[in-house]
Amino acid sequence: MTDRESQLVELVDADGAVIGASTVDEAHLAPGRLHRAFSVFLRDPAGRVLLQQRAATKTRFPLRWANTCCGHPQPGEDVPTAAARRLVEEIGIGGIALAEVGIYSYYAEDPVTGRVEYEYDHVLIGALPSSRALLPDATEVAQLRWETVASVRAGLAAEASAYAPWLAGVTDRLTEFLDQERASGGR
Repeated sequence: MTDRESQLVELVDADGAVIGASTVDEAHLAPGRLHRAFSVFLRDPAGRVLLQQRAATKTRFPLRWANTCCGHPQPGEDVPTAAARRLVEEIGIGGIALAEVGIYSYYAEDPVTGRVEYEYDHVLIGALPSSRALLPDATEVAQLRWETVASVRAGLAAEASAYAPWLAGVTDRLTEFLDQERASGGR
């Protein structure tokens, strides 16, 4: 078991209230235990989002395309703080302000590894200036690419199995936020 798999996560009920703790490993064993997680999207000045292809060594959904980064806060840890830490660990970038745009709860079984995702997922967004260099950790990330939200949605519709099963739901939360932002006169 990797060090990350032995870290603790918050177990939660369907409303997100804390009901205990478990290791990452135990929370992802079938049938899974609902726990707090986060999914981050970084946007560039053109409004595209950064996707990552998960590394081949991931225990859940390896080599599938997903949002910029994801992970789990440790028990009692603030979600944006945990997400900022994972951005540094996975993508090699720090100092990005993150805002929560919604919650997406889901359950997914990985047919390859037999592991499950059963997560109460906080969706966050941050702006990445075009001048910032990305230094992805090869043990976490196989590849990175920038896409418009529309092209992400089209890819999901055309070939869902190439993407992590949570990407459609977290992209929906992002889209709802962006629609509200446009309606209120924002970017």
